[in-house]
Amino acid sequence: MLKINNLPHDLKKQGVIAASAGNHAQAVAFASSIQKISSVIVMPKNASPSKILATRSYGAEVILEGNNYDESAEYVEEHAKKENRTVIPAFNDAEIISGQGTIGLEILEDLADVDEVYVPVGGGGLISGIAIALKSYKPRVKVIGVESSSFPTLKESINKGKILKVRSGHTIADGISIKTPGDLTFDLVKKYVDEIVLVDDSSIVKTMFLLMERSKIVAEAAGAASLAYLISLPKIQKKDKNIVSIVSGGNVDMYLLGQIVSKGLMQTGRLLKIFVDLPDKPGALKKIVDEITKANINIVEVEHDRLSTNVPAGTAGVYLSLELENKEKSITLIDLFKKENIAFNIMK
Repeated sequence: MLKINNLPHDLKKQGVIAASAGNHAQAVAFASSIQKISSVIVMPKNASPSKILATRSYGAEVILEGNNYDESAEYVEEHAKKENRTVIPAFNDAEIISGQGTIGLEILEDLADVDEVYVPVGGGGLISGIAIALKSYKPRVKVIGVESSSFPTLKESINKGKILKVRSGHTIADGISIKTPGDLTFDLVKKYVDEIVLVDDSSIVKTMFLLMERSKIVAEAAGAASLAYLISLPKIQKKDKNIVSIVSGGNVDMYLLGQIVSKGLMQTGRLLKIFVDLPDKPGALKKIVDEITKANINIVEVEHDRLSTNVPAGTAGVYLSLELENKEKSITLIDLFKKENIAFNIMK
């Protein structure tokens, strides 16, 4: 909002353009709609449909170009020159960073004696603004950036002392999947941020699930990254400290959300999927169901497979999705199956 508000009148008339995987896209589109400015947003071809729809709902023209943020950003530079639009950078800009720094001021208002702040990191704009604001008032506060282990952009650049372009990776945290940091954010992170750490998708999935179930908060993968890392730390490292974790986005695709729920249940031992090879005759499945009933476990889905090449003729493969109270229940069921000589495989 700060960046667009400060544009001269003649530049506002010519319109703006930005590259984004989704969050910056919506911010630019929304701010532009308030100012009645024409906006074009370039997003990767694999951007979340929910983020694309939300961006368009704010009145922006959305162009899908490139396979990641970096390729979309390259296209923006070309398109901006053709239409004489002003580029609104996602992170490598002083006014963008200043606007995001207000989060640091809000933290100090709510928790004056904060010790550590964990922030998701992509290009480095968010953490730069927060770190400057915090360190300006309380230099002792530690600011830790959390990157996806698939895109350790700033961590590798800081370690080598120069801006690097990291290898391509895959992560569900598309909002922080940046290959190259900005020169401005690189210098600011090097000066103000105490440490950059990494987190993997498995930890992020578990955290998204816990946020939904325990706190009723729907966070996107990039937004949950900092909390995912914080949860993974031993309790001793968090003892007697006032710690803040920034949850920086809720633009999660509904289809992905369904996967997160299933995978979260599996990670916490409350959803078990098994495959059983049974004789294709009456009563065979009942024996399995009886053992599941003994363990007081609920069957949520049953799928028969007689046609796959891995299922021998005269038999039926059965996939069972089971709802459990905890991991101990799955151990009880496995022991019952072994006792009754029921052959099965646990599906991952």
